Amino acid sequence: MIVLKFGGTSVGSVENFRKVAQIVQSTAGEKIVVLSAMSGVTNTLVRITDLLKTSSVEEALVLIHRLNEKYLEVAKDLIASDDNYFKAQIVLKRHHEVLLTIASEPFSGKNEKTIMAQGELISTNLFQLYMDEVDGNSVLLSALDFMQIDQHAEPRTEVIQNRLSKVLANHSARTFITQGFICRNINNEIDNLNRGGSDYSASLIGAAVQADQIQIWTDIDGMHNNDPRFVDHTFSVEELSFDEAAELAYFGAKILHPQSIIPAQENNIPVLLKNTFKPESKGTLIHNRARTKKIRAIAAKDNITAIKIKSYRMLMAYGFLKKVFDVFEQHKTSIDMITTSEVAVSLTIDNTSKLEAIKNELQGFGNIEVDSDLSIICIAGDLAQNKKGITSAIFNGLRDIPIRMISYGGSNYNLSFLVKTSDKISVLNILNEGLFAELALEAI
Repeated sequence: MIVLKFGGTSVGSVENFRKVAQIVQSTAGEKIVVLSAMSGVTNTLVRITDLLKTSSVEEALVLIHRLNEKYLEVAKDLIASDDNYFKAQIVLKRHHEVLLTIASEPFSGKNEKTIMAQGELISTNLFQLYMDEVDGNSVLLSALDFMQIDQHAEPRTEVIQNRLSKVLANHSARTFITQGFICRNINNEIDNLNRGGSDYSASLIGAAVQADQIQIWTDIDGMHNNDPRFVDHTFSVEELSFDEAAELAYFGAKILHPQSIIPAQENNIPVLLKNTFKPESKGTLIHNRARTKKIRAIAAKDNITAIKIKSYRMLMAYGFLKKVFDVFEQHKTSIDMITTSEVAVSLTIDNTSKLEAIKNELQGFGNIEVDSDLSIICIAGDLAQNKKGITSAIFNGLRDIPIRMISYGGSNYNLSFLVKTSDKISVLNILNEGLFAELALEAI
């Protein structure tokens, strides 16, 4: 069994739906296809939700009707047979009425999750009707029948495995189609996975069926060695270890959410990142047997804020850091990087929604300094501390760049440092030239 996940861009148009169908058909054996909503739809659903929250019902209705018209046009162009087009119209009418009903009622949190689920539910219905025409051996499964999260919004993996195995046992199809992102909560209400969305769904499903491989199809040729938006001559990395991929994803590589592949890693299931629009490209294989390589790739994470706490009470004291960490835990704010000295601790956060409250509590510990408009640069690879020459190769080229913090040693797969966001592009290009120049030329 292979799990194939296709993101919003991959199913963003009629032409793209057909490309996805070709990829699915060319994949041998049994497979589960996990689809996102069509590109742009989730943003529209968020806008509809926001309008309904503020009782702007008329504006929301305009968007609801426009969305339905868009889907009708897609169905008309995608589906050839009159019978399946009629089925598509019935499906679209049903989902249209769901949104109209919600718009006519007082808004609630339950309604928000139901609205957000419509994109995936519609895209999978349309795709299955098209697959019925071109393949004839596919079945649509509702993720709401087997995907569930607990009271802490964590996936109930045993429940998912048991329910999915029962659902699959009821069918003998070669291709199963289902939704990413959506699920039910502990109260059996429609909900979503939030973190990692459809990638997370694919990884959980792959783990549940003990898949041979999980494929993540996007509009990029796998994980690149650097950010192609800011750096010329980047290239796709052929393979990564799970640890390297996790570091890169957490520190800015957009192709993956950092938590989305954890179920695959825990079950030792290889993850292949591929390009829907260049299926002939190798992509990037993430697995536990990746060959050792000093420097693998670079990523950058923006919107970072640094907080420095300076206090002579730290000197020779125990328990100080615990008190500091307790403040961030209380305000549910995660820390990205941390460095310490005898009398100061500096750390970074990427969520500033509770910054003022955090600062107020930290004032009792010492002098507080806050810097914003910063970026974390992450270098991933085999960076074990006993390897010679790695840090000099990295920092020699950055002698003219002010570095605010350095984090090294917490992981064998990551060296991170903090710079002003205004220096980020220069840093990415300097590192690319110093660490990958020869490899980049070979890849052109």
